[in-house]
Amino acid sequence: MRVLLQRNSAQRGASGLRHACWLLVALLCSGVSSCASLPDVRELGSTLTPSATPTVSGAHGPLSDSRTLTLLRKRWPKGTLDLQAAAALEEAATGVPLIAGNKCTLLYDGPQTMAAMAAAIAAATDHINLETYIFEQDALGRQFADLLIERQRQGITVNILYDSVGTLEVPQAFFERMRAAGIHLVAFNPVNPARLRGDDWRINNRDHRKLLVVDGKVAFTGGLNISGTYARGSLFRSRSQPADAAHLGWRDTEVMVEGPAVAAFQWLFMRTWASQDADDLRDAHYFPTPVAAGDKIVRVLASEPGGHYEIYRAYSLAIQQARHSIHLTSAYFVPDRQTVAALAAAARRGVDVRLVVPGQSDQGLVFYAGRASYDALLDAGVHIHAMKPAILHAKTAVIDGEWSTVGSTNIDTRSFLHNSELNVVVLGDGFGKEMESAFQEDLRDSVEITPQAWHARPLGERLREWLARIMAYWL
Repeated sequence: MRVLLQRNSAQRGASGLRHACWLLVALLCSGVSSCASLPDVRELGSTLTPSATPTVSGAHGPLSDSRTLTLLRKRWPKGTLDLQAAAALEEAATGVPLIAGNKCTLLYDGPQTMAAMAAAIAAATDHINLETYIFEQDALGRQFADLLIERQRQGITVNILYDSVGTLEVPQAFFERMRAAGIHLVAFNPVNPARLRGDDWRINNRDHRKLLVVDGKVAFTGGLNISGTYARGSLFRSRSQPADAAHLGWRDTEVMVEGPAVAAFQWLFMRTWASQDADDLRDAHYFPTPVAAGDKIVRVLASEPGGHYEIYRAYSLAIQQARHSIHLTSAYFVPDRQTVAALAAAARRGVDVRLVVPGQSDQGLVFYAGRASYDALLDAGVHIHAMKPAILHAKTAVIDGEWSTVGSTNIDTRSFLHNSELNVVVLGDGFGKEMESAFQEDLRDSVEITPQAWHARPLGERLREWLARIMAYWL
């Protein structure tokens, strides 16, 4: 179960035994015989009944059909009818409307993202809401904690929601110091069932979201946790190469969103908070009057265990509807059978399907479990590229150059079924071009796995893949 393995790579040797023990506990507690399953999404588009016009909200509320069509045609001049229909289908699949009037800024790797987040926190005037899977007590974690404590002492309301397994090895004194300064902290789904609110203890269900909302005006989401692991960048868009494996950086992607869509992120934070804490959030101006900040149209998608599989359904639909290209970047790529079939079918109908996956990983089991799907994908014509000069941690996609997503969700059963995850979908070729540019840069830092080389791999590698695949559901 990767939720118990997603830790700082520097800690792997010391904590490997503890991780294995936690995996055994999770298996026993969850019950292997009662495994949940993903919904049937085969031919998803043909099972939906979309409206003629997708729902779009702006700074002043829902737009009329005529204003929606005008906006869509302005934003998507090349193929408005196709993208309009796709947007309506996605709304039917997820139940989530589009939101117009946003500014979306891509951030690459830890240093750039952490600097932008720190700047937003330092500029806060009312409140800071932080939701994270990992919050380490390392140099970067202490730096963020100090900044948050300082802002709380200056009268800014600070609320922090952290996952209890993602922070399992973090001393409670680290959080108590922030709590003593007045910060309101809540641990998601406590490992100790005695601390759980209610009686539904499911240790396998984790909060894997990464979300920062400041003043209700700016939101950050993507793949980055609060950890020094990400402090060393991946040399993205640099011609330099790491000196050796010990100097590998982490390649990640985040997006900063400003505009009316921030309210959707805020609601998600508050809903998760309410599910975990009996106390209300402290008073703050959480929902300022929405103001248009740009021209991007987005859909904010969240999924949770036992929910409606919004992110899985959106991914599946986008892959099935793709006409020209599917470019996925997945840090932990362990696709279910339906996803493998959808990607293979797209390649067979002439879509350029390319995956950027880790060439090396901080999680060996996940690495080999994902490779077990390569035979079927390569045989169908899917191009698989292994990133070499960095540890890949990004979770992004750009399809047909017009449907893009950035978030916390990996292409695996754990993300789609057992985790609470968060992604933002951005529609239009403007943002799509930025995503394509980043994807092409990642291709240059990767080595393509050819069918010939793959089929000639050693027997030992095949055995590792087979063994890891047995555990794929729990990774």
